[in-house]
Amino acid sequence: MIDLLDGARWRLARTDAGSVLDPADLGDDLDWVDAVVPGTVATALGHSLAVDPDEHDWWFVTHVSTGDHRRVRVRFGGIATRARIWIDGVHRRTVTSMFVPETLDLPDCGDTVTIAVHIESLAAQLKSRRPRGRWRSSLIAAQGLRHERTTMLGRAPVYGPLPVPVGPWRPVTMTPIPDVRRVDLTTEVSGTDGIVTLRADLGAPGVARILIDDRAFELGRVERVDTAVTLPDVELWWPHTHGRPLTYRVALEVDGTVHPLGVVGFRTVELDRTAGGAVLTVNDETVFCRGGTWTPLDPVRLWSPEPELRAALVQLRSAGLNMVRIVGTLVYEQTEFWSLCAELGIMVWQDVMFGTVDPPTDDTYTAAVTRELDAFADTVSANPALMVVSGGSETQQQPTMLGLAAEDQRMVMLDSIVPNFLADRVPGVAYVTSSPSSVSGELHTHVGDGIAHYFGVGGYLRPLSDIRTAGVRFAAECLAFAVPPERAQVEKFFGSAAVAGHHPDWKAAVPRDRGSSWDFEDVRDHYVRTIFGVDPHLIRRDDAELYLDYGRAAIVEAFIEAFGHWRRASSGCAGALVLTLRDTVAGAGWGIVDTAGVRKAPFYALARASAPVALLLSDNGLDGYSVELVNDGPARSGTVRVVLHASRGSHEFERTVSAPANGSIALTVDSIVGTFTDVNHAYRFGSRTYSAVTVLFLDDSGVEAARSTALVGVQSRQNTVGLTANVVEKDSGTWELTVRSDWPAQYVCVDIDGFEVSDSWFHLAPNEPRTLTLVGRGGGVPRGHVRALNSVERASVAPKVVSGNS
Repeated sequence: MIDLLDGARWRLARTDAGSVLDPADLGDDLDWVDAVVPGTVATALGHSLAVDPDEHDWWFVTHVSTGDHRRVRVRFGGIATRARIWIDGVHRRTVTSMFVPETLDLPDCGDTVTIAVHIESLAAQLKSRRPRGRWRSSLIAAQGLRHERTTMLGRAPVYGPLPVPVGPWRPVTMTPIPDVRRVDLTTEVSGTDGIVTLRADLGAPGVARILIDDRAFELGRVERVDTAVTLPDVELWWPHTHGRPLTYRVALEVDGTVHPLGVVGFRTVELDRTAGGAVLTVNDETVFCRGGTWTPLDPVRLWSPEPELRAALVQLRSAGLNMVRIVGTLVYEQTEFWSLCAELGIMVWQDVMFGTVDPPTDDTYTAAVTRELDAFADTVSANPALMVVSGGSETQQQPTMLGLAAEDQRMVMLDSIVPNFLADRVPGVAYVTSSPSSVSGELHTHVGDGIAHYFGVGGYLRPLSDIRTAGVRFAAECLAFAVPPERAQVEKFFGSAAVAGHHPDWKAAVPRDRGSSWDFEDVRDHYVRTIFGVDPHLIRRDDAELYLDYGRAAIVEAFIEAFGHWRRASSGCAGALVLTLRDTVAGAGWGIVDTAGVRKAPFYALARASAPVALLLSDNGLDGYSVELVNDGPARSGTVRVVLHASRGSHEFERTVSAPANGSIALTVDSIVGTFTDVNHAYRFGSRTYSAVTVLFLDDSGVEAARSTALVGVQSRQNTVGLTANVVEKDSGTWELTVRSDWPAQYVCVDIDGFEVSDSWFHLAPNEPRTLTLVGRGGGVPRGHVRALNSVERASVAPKVVSGNS
């Protein structure tokens, strides 16, 4: 459909709060600048933004020619936050929520339409006296935000130094008034059949039929559609780790004109919370959920082109991650995000936009939330990727931590209004009152009950062993660290690693809780001390690069321990989502991917543990190493091979195994070897016998499907471990890199700018080569190095030049 506003020029001007209330009074003496829509004040002004956008009023204005169209619909996808919409000098709509789209039909417009959006100062609004909540939020300073339907981005320092989003952050469109009006799609599964229910209003009576892929369902002459049609023997939608994410295209044809309505999918969802658990089943199959919390790719504009969203989601999919969570302190995602998740088989946990505040109960606020949920339901209509809806982030945890009794922290919004609405408009999804939350009578802060936010390893400085004893059942947030970007990215963002740990530019990007005397870099340094037995501050004084490498390695160690335990069948854990998937600002943020989309060290550890077929290797002390082969797909058979590396060579042992469909098999290295070997040197009888152990799973054709390597004992840093790296071109833009070492190499890092490597930050056993894939992001040849944490010397990477006579 034609969009008359496509390519329109928008202009932006600032006025003092309340000084200009009518667009007719906007003077030519204002400083007008060009603006981008969708976008925000900060998008338009960039580095020249020298004021808090909340402190002022802002005007976005455009003029658009309507051509031959006299009946048009203007749709504002979202305006942050309080605003008035003027069209041709007439006040048409008042906006009180950034999460609610506004639609205006102009049945008789002229040749040109002038649109003016007046965004009012939120700071001025917050000065008015309104009822206080039952508790204070520790996330934000302005407690009056509990009455506003807006994001906490830019208002909560934990997300970094971001500007407050003000402006039309979602697309503004002007189209001919459509023949097919409000559409509501839902799906359900009945036995082997799929049922699609479609409700739609037509502009006038017409002969209609529903089109689902290549099938047509005749409706006859109608003015309103309210019909359920059945598709026999439908193929179900699966998360990509467990099957094929199949979707069906739906359209409504009226008098020969086809109106596409998007895609739908068929799946069943259940969240079993009995006995303090939280187990997600899709199509009656248990799914271990792994992924992280989603942040907008552009946290200033809050909108991204479809190719950028696709690239980010494909990156997560390639790592074996199958769930993202949209957190209740941020924003709802754009339509393209949802269609991509359905296509790629990525499950979504969606928080309603409630944070740590006490939501008001007045009718005006409730009506605003209901409209917000209605808009969300329109966006996710029959989208199979939506699995769980939560009543917000830490909404119940905040009053619990402040010591309120259970009865005093009840919220009618979470207990009845939201779930009742969802049951009507978004059926077939799981609902939880908040993240975290308990349903068995325990406090909402207890990590071993229900939905947890687990930061025992992390902000609360618990030892890595706490991961095994905490009994986490489902971590909707976990493992928050200040993760340094890779070396080349640090150079690009800051010029050198010398800024790490102390420079204001570096520290501005390090997450910290409001009012705390520490930040998450202090947390990272703590684990460097406890895991590696070194003083990170002394290392930073002499070698800033090595200081960051120790920090990266400590975080990888935590990720390996956590996901290596949680994904085991015996752990009782059904899922874990890291905080966060991507940084909001350049630097050592929570993200496992930086703001440029480049993977950071823990990304690789998470990917290895999240693969649909993975080997989880764990040191169990006096019981030696245990190994669990987990398999998300159909049943597999093959061989588990154990390689023990000693000073005088290696020894191999094998066992034929059969891994059940969507299941696992647990073994011990000792049982495969068949004799007592003290591989992990737990008994300490004499000197250490083995330096490393590698476990591989080979399928029936002998192809390696999974691998895991552990190094035995403390790895001392030495001058060299004999690293070598050879690279050859495989296809255009794709290269193979083979890495080898003479001695155990601890946390081998492949550092080649401009290329994505298939794996990095792994242990390398002696004389056991690893072949990796390099894919170029912008052409050229790979040049860089391979290094290990326990080696001063590193190996250069550069293609060999072959002479013409060779």
